Amino acid sequence: MANGDSVGFEEKLWLAADKMRNNLDPAEYKHVVLGLIFLKYISDTFEEKYNQLAKEGEGFEEDRDEYSSENIFWVPVKARWKHLQDNAKKPEIGIIIDEAMIEIEKENGSLKGVLNKNYGRPDLDKRRLGELVDLMSNIKVGDKEGRDKDTLGRVYEYFLGRFASSEGKGGGEFYTPKCIVKTLVELLEPYKGRIYDPCCGSGGMFVSSEKFVEEHSGTIGDISIYGQESNPTTWRLCKMNLAIRGIDGNLGQFHADTFHNDLHKTLKADYILANPPFNISDWGGNRLLDDPRWIFGTPPTGNANYAWLSHMVTHLAPNGSAGIVLANGALSSNTSSEGEIRKNMLNGHVVDCIVAMPSQLFYTTGIPVSLWILNRNKKNPAYRSRENEVLFIDARKLGEMVTRKTRELNDDDIQKIAGTYHNWRNKNGKYEDIKGFCSSATLDEIKTHDYILTPGRYVGIEDEIDDGISFEEKMEVLTTELSAQFRQSKELEERIRENLKSIGFEI
Repeated sequence: MANGDSVGFEEKLWLAADKMRNNLDPAEYKHVVLGLIFLKYISDTFEEKYNQLAKEGEGFEEDRDEYSSENIFWVPVKARWKHLQDNAKKPEIGIIIDEAMIEIEKENGSLKGVLNKNYGRPDLDKRRLGELVDLMSNIKVGDKEGRDKDTLGRVYEYFLGRFASSEGKGGGEFYTPKCIVKTLVELLEPYKGRIYDPCCGSGGMFVSSEKFVEEHSGTIGDISIYGQESNPTTWRLCKMNLAIRGIDGNLGQFHADTFHNDLHKTLKADYILANPPFNISDWGGNRLLDDPRWIFGTPPTGNANYAWLSHMVTHLAPNGSAGIVLANGALSSNTSSEGEIRKNMLNGHVVDCIVAMPSQLFYTTGIPVSLWILNRNKKNPAYRSRENEVLFIDARKLGEMVTRKTRELNDDDIQKIAGTYHNWRNKNGKYEDIKGFCSSATLDEIKTHDYILTPGRYVGIEDEIDDGISFEEKMEVLTTELSAQFRQSKELEERIRENLKSIGFEI
């Protein structure tokens, strides 16, 4: 994990679990492992409360209200981890785990249809499955110590990221890189109110929002969470991810397509955080041509990017703000409908800030992305009025490569982006343009660029630092070095020819 998190414990567990994968595809194995982690968590949590009540000697250990009042799931005897551990070496361990999942869903209505109940299938190696149970038996994830250290949350988040990396393209459907989520949260600062994500994946935006509130000494009860997800397996992942964090969220009663079955039609959110799938062409726009959400114009049927933007603006409260990840093509796309919608959004004063992000942040795609910060009330008296301005930030040079293929932003990078935005937005902020990094552009200036929102057009190129050495001196040094390299190359060529000649070959 980046951003200062320790990876020792999580990585060791991942490496051990991954060895047991055998020939299972990561997309399949993901549900095997994450389902077991979830079961271990709710069992540990239940057992700790059960033992506490038993110790008090009042006979309340079988009173379900004692558990529900603390958001603890009721776990039947045959679903408790000890029962699984006692049977881990048996060939029918898969069936035993399936039965445990079925029993938990029976006893806890909010988990109905959420848990993986396919551990008994023939292609899952039961010996390795038993070893996985034994491995997880050695960690405490649901007792007080584990919860205080957020052990399970860290493990779950780490595994989600590793599975996303292993799965390639499919992994992007459920996981947004942590540094992108954290950047959005730091930009929006969701202290209090309703938070909405219409394409919530595995729930990373919600988890980061809760963390933000905790880290800034806020009250978790001051925020409420609403989400929607169209992929059934990803919807289940999100339900489990929120449950193990103790987050109470409204994800609807089932998975559903946001465009065609909006489960939160009347919601007006204070904050929207979203990473919608990029450039979707088959989103069914031809069936929504007269939809009331298209207040800036009807989005093209061949690309959903501007449909997402329009959907989210209509779900914002009067003072609400949104942070959205979109492919860079949306900044300058010039089909008649997209260009018109972008123009109308700007003239409607809802575009607050655009951040061009570095490449290679995603495990699953090399498509460069930008963050769109939207605001329904840029004249909000809590901040300075910026109705006729848009802030552009070019953050493409930030971050560092953490693998051959993947880049991450560290905490300093994130604070540089968020701090620039806050200084520009806040009444007492000390903001100034920085060539090559940030620029506050007026709508008149943006109009001269045909309403294209690519940050590089506005921030320009940073000035090179004058090192005091003249061009002539630099060229003399460079030509001298080049001449020496040419000589070395010629000497090496002659040596190779001589060696080849000595063994009977001439070139």
